[in-house]
Amino acid sequence: MTVHFIGAGPGAADLITLRGARTLAACGVCLYAGSLVPRELLAECPPGARLIDTAQLDLDRITAEMVRAHEEGQDVARLHSGDPSVFSAVAEQMRRLDAAGVPYEVVPGVPAFAAAAAALKRELTVPTVGQTVILTRVAQRATPMPEGEDLATLGRSGALLVLHLAAMYVDRIVDELLPHYGADCPAAVVAMASRPEELVLRGTLGDIAGQVKEAGVVRTAVIMVGRTLGAEQFRDSHLYSAERERPHAPCGEPAASEGASAP
Repeated sequence: MTVHFIGAGPGAADLITLRGARTLAACGVCLYAGSLVPRELLAECPPGARLIDTAQLDLDRITAEMVRAHEEGQDVARLHSGDPSVFSAVAEQMRRLDAAGVPYEVVPGVPAFAAAAAALKRELTVPTVGQTVILTRVAQRATPMPEGEDLATLGRSGALLVLHLAAMYVDRIVDELLPHYGADCPAAVVAMASRPEELVLRGTLGDIAGQVKEAGVVRTAVIMVGRTLGAEQFRDSHLYSAERERPHAPCGEPAASEGASAP
């Protein structure tokens, strides 16, 4: 049978994808990160499904549960918060399943940074202002960052930085980015994005740390720093420009894809 790594989304239960919900409803075993995945999602599991909270389990025990379900002929839903492609600890689970000969697939989900951008009502890439988004974190008690991926190095790019798992270290983040972005650079923090308790903080690199500490934000937050967060005066994109040539499709045939054009 198959292990399905499913992105549960950023927090709101209704932000799981249709494919994710359908897959969850078809699996007799569900392993979920109890501290992050909304409990309401478990209602999508079929009656009698074996539900396993992995919050207190190590990698060996998690793998053992998936292998056991496979041997019993059960499909497994492995629910991860956000999207499995970033900061999900899915890679080491896949490596273990490969070694055990257990097949798996990945169902993408809505990532936390996308939910944060929605809460801010901001497009993160704005023509002539910024076209690059860097997803990263800081190293503290967790796994060290690879060489060349420290904040000082990434900050030299001037790109929009999105920091996960970093709210506790906001002072350090500000100190390392100030020389590259300046105190007036727009910054924002979104905690519990998409959840009822969502909190949005807006400011600059010079004052955002104070806001974070005053609000008591220490976890489940996304920090964003970059000029696109405050962009107002910018050129319209080429995508919908009146000057852009648009091929006329024959009657009954679809026109060229909107996404085929650069910004």
